[in-house]
Amino acid sequence: MLTNSDGPFINLSRLNISKYAQKPNMAKGLFEYIFHHENDVKNALELAALATEHAQFKDWWWKVQLGKCYYRLGMYREAEKQYKSALKQQDMVDIFLYLTKVYVRLDQPLTALTIFKQGLERFPGEVTLLTGIARIHEAMDNIASAADYYKEVLKQDNTHVEAIACIGNNYFYSDQPEIALRYYRRLLQMGVYNCQLFNNLGLCCFYAQQYDLTLTSFERALSLSTNEAEVADVWYNIGHVAVGIGDLTLAYQCFKLAVANNNDHAEAFNNLAVLEMRKGHVEQARALLQTAAGLAPHLYEPHFNFASISEKVGDLQSSYIAAQKAHTSFPDHVDTQQLINQLKQHFAMQ
Repeated sequence: MLTNSDGPFINLSRLNISKYAQKPNMAKGLFEYIFHHENDVKNALELAALATEHAQFKDWWWKVQLGKCYYRLGMYREAEKQYKSALKQQDMVDIFLYLTKVYVRLDQPLTALTIFKQGLERFPGEVTLLTGIARIHEAMDNIASAADYYKEVLKQDNTHVEAIACIGNNYFYSDQPEIALRYYRRLLQMGVYNCQLFNNLGLCCFYAQQYDLTLTSFERALSLSTNEAEVADVWYNIGHVAVGIGDLTLAYQCFKLAVANNNDHAEAFNNLAVLEMRKGHVEQARALLQTAAGLAPHLYEPHFNFASISEKVGDLQSSYIAAQKAHTSFPDHVDTQQLINQLKQHFAMQ
């Protein structure tokens, strides 16, 4: 087989799977080759099913492999049954992780959290389980709980890159850029060296008033970027810095560059519209805001800005519709509430 370098290492079409399923030591290596190297889920599933049957359903390892095959085929409930059966025979961190993956795909995050916590009862302080809980809280927009769990992760492993980055991110959005800066510098000391890190460092330096390091960080981020989406994000942040120092011409150019590198950058379209409005180009601003709202309907800023512009030019119906969309996205936004009340008064007077 080794001398035949032209074709596959093992010819799966001629393989007698039922014969190898009866040889446990050989079957496990063969399964991993078929599943991981050849990516042939159908034959891997057949081998796992026959081997499980040959082991009289007492081998937890084969049940986990069956679960992997079912998961890959989108048969999540069958995968769930196999993982649960394997857990009864053997407590393993990996099985808890595979089971929670199933519940995440089934859009059942609370069940996934319950499984993670059961895993922590059996494996206290296990970093992968704590990280999984933090990720689910983050996905559910429960940022405070996510940050608490990431801090627990750091107590167990103080070099965990994801936890350090997420805690730094949380401090930045809590208006504490100086503390966020410490976490990002810690990542630099650990040898993490990529576009995203320098992009975040640039923003932290700007908001922490360390202006000498701001543009240097963004330049480094641009030099390390690997795709156009990353370049767009860096130019977008440089545009924010330009707005902060009052250089609106530079800001306009930066947002243009962000859009040139990523046509789906809704935030850049929104900010370009605001700058166009300042120049008095109302129709261009409205067109840009409609583009931004179409690309990211969940953002409230494009809807609110469109509503404000429409109200100023007398298009009250469009203004009211856009304001309602903004209110749905961000119910606590005071300016949106005031605009809706003003429009209701206009309609009542007519």
